[in-house]
Order: sequence, then structure tokens, then C-alpha cells
Amino acid sequence: MSSTLSIIGTPIGNLEDITLRALKVLASSDLVLCEDTRMTKRLFDRHNIKVPTKSYHMHSKISRVDEIITLLKEGKHISLVSDAGTPGISDPGAELVSRIRKECAQEIMSGKLKIEAIPGPSALTSALSIAGVQCADFTFLGFLPHKKGRETLFKEITDSERTMVFYESPHRIMKTLDSLVEHFNSPKEFVARKVTICRELTKIFEEVVAGTAVEVKKYFEEHSDKVKGEFVVIVCRE
Repeated sequence: MSSTLSIIGTPIGNLEDITLRALKVLASSDLVLCEDTRMTKRLFDRHNIKVPTKSYHMHSKISRVDEIITLLKEGKHISLVSDAGTPGISDPGAELVSRIRKECAQEIMSGKLKIEAIPGPSALTSALSIAGVQCADFTFLGFLPHKKGRETLFKEITDSERTMVFYESPHRIMKTLDSLVEHFNSPKEFVARKVTICRELTKIFEEVVAGTAVEVKKYFEEHSDKVKGEFVVIVCRE
């Protein structure tokens, strides 16, 4: 009896941004694991998918992982989705896949268990595609840490020759812009960097704001109503 774990990319905003293959795989799954079942229900209702769901997120207990592994060993087809985008990119999906690869190594080697990628939307690549920056060589930092290591990362962003990309929440974006202004305009050395922020990707109010750190910060100070949604921040040399 063979089983499958499908890692499925889902829309980052616009519910139409999902592949035909993803819809087919979701509809044929025995169970779909979600960060938030309410978010996934919106997608399922939009595309008339009626499959059982269970939550799997960063606070899920070890027992939930054990339950998932048991189902896979029983031959079930389980799909994993995140609230938005591709699982495993700055979310707990990577840890789940790692556990399964470790504890089901024999089943994977024998072909009894398959872990497959069902590609789909990603805020990272979506932002880079419309930012108009050089990105043949870039570093992705995910979400910046709140405290430990944060200043070290800003120094790395300041010193890097590569384009740097990271995610930020609406609650921290202004603080992040403050830090970028501080580092790029240090009295010791002025660093010429272009900051591009992409927000509300694929949604009605999708927006790209670009300029120096000072200019971008000023824009959001003057348009506080736009400090909402998820942000992709891109920093590159001018």
C-alpha cells in the first residue's frame, strides 16, 4: 500500500491563483493539513472542494506529527498547505517534512511513501518579478528575528553586495524602516541602497514603493492607512 504527502502552493491573495494540478490533488486527498482551517475553507468554498482538514501550525504538539506519520504509514494521501504561498518557506511545514523524511526513511526508499511538490505562488518570487531590481543573485532572509540577531542581520544587509529580500509584518514594518534608515545613513559611512517594498501582492490594492530608506519611510508615514497586509522588502545597491 503506497501513500503520498503532497506539498501544495496556494494563493497568496487572489483565490484564482492556483494551478489545475493543485486543485486536482487537493480534491483527491484523504486529508488536508492547514495552518488555519478557516483560511483554507475560503479556498475550498471558492473551488468547491470537500475534503477533511486538520490544523498543523507552529504550535502543534508532537502528537499531531505522530498522528500524521501513522496515517501515511496506513497508505493515506495527505496534502499540506499554508495560509498563503508555498509551505516550508518561513512556516512550520519544513519541520514536518523533515520529521517525516527521518522517521519514514525506509518507506520512502522502498517507494511506499512519496513526498511530492505541487508548485504554486510565492510572495518572494512574485515580489521580485515586479520590483524591477537586479535579482540574478539574491539572499532570502525570511522573517527577521524580533530581538536576538536582529542588529547583526541589518549590518549584513548593509554590507552585502547581493540583493537582500525578507518578509515583514504590518506591526513591525515602520520599526524596520527606522533601522534601515539608521544603518544606511550612519555618520561613519553613507551606504547607497535602494529599498523596494511590495505589499498586498495579487490583491486589489497591490502596490510597489521604491526609493531610499528615508523616502520609503516618509511615504508610509504620510500614508499610514497603507501600513497593512504582508510586506516583502527588497534591498539592493543603487
